[in-house]
Amino acid sequence: MDIIWVYVLLVLVGFLAGTVGSLVGLGGGIIIVPSLLVLGYFYPQFAHITPQIAVGTSLLLVVLTSLSSTIFYMKEKRIDFQSGLLFFIGSGPGAILGAYLTRYFQSDYFFIAFGIFMILVAAILTFQDRFKRRKIKWDVPRTFVDGSGEKYEYGYHRATAITISVLVGLISGLFGIGGGTLLVPMMIILFSFPPHVATATSMFIILLSSIFGSATHVIQDNIDWIAALLLAPGAWIGGKTGAWISTKLSGKGLMIALRLALVLVAIRMIMKGADIA
Repeated sequence: MDIIWVYVLLVLVGFLAGTVGSLVGLGGGIIIVPSLLVLGYFYPQFAHITPQIAVGTSLLLVVLTSLSSTIFYMKEKRIDFQSGLLFFIGSGPGAILGAYLTRYFQSDYFFIAFGIFMILVAAILTFQDRFKRRKIKWDVPRTFVDGSGEKYEYGYHRATAITISVLVGLISGLFGIGGGTLLVPMMIILFSFPPHVATATSMFIILLSSIFGSATHVIQDNIDWIAALLLAPGAWIGGKTGAWISTKLSGKGLMIALRLALVLVAIRMIMKGADIA
């Protein structure tokens, strides 16, 4: 009877991860990875789940979540495909490298530093309106019209975007969290993307990079297929649910959700680095 409840719990974890990940463009691994590790402590059926397997399984589910939400966002015409494909040039190879490096990665200090950095990013997002905005001439100016007919103008430097995207992909493959942790703030803070477009475009980029990252984990046998199958239905439905909720939120509401998610990522990383997670 206990194992049935575990299966139900995994479906619910998948749904929660898909909803949160899709809502703010993070991917959902922040919930899946710790849930799988905790599950291994209490149920012998999942005792074999190592951090590497948790990350690999999470990234495989991120593919499903991001596919589900990308389909929804595509119908809403909120994805900047041109920018997304450019960022993927960096994030794709980065995700492969990050997935490969999981076998060697043991640095607790990096987890703590990454957590502190995420808190700093959340603080910058909170107070960014107080900063003096300087008009920058980007080498790629963008004009984007979403499904509601609203027009946005923003832009970026190709070299800067690709370089940061490599780091985003690396984090995605290494931690199994989807990469949006840095991707969405990068687009909003550095390149002035509107939050709704940044979130939707982030999920498209995460879809592409997580396919490459999870394929590398499959090759390394870092997937728990039973857990993945149980998480999958909830992740798929959650991906659509989070995308739908985001269409009902204002840009300000979406920013609040993003900051909260970043702080949760930070706490998770610091706890992992301090070996209390």
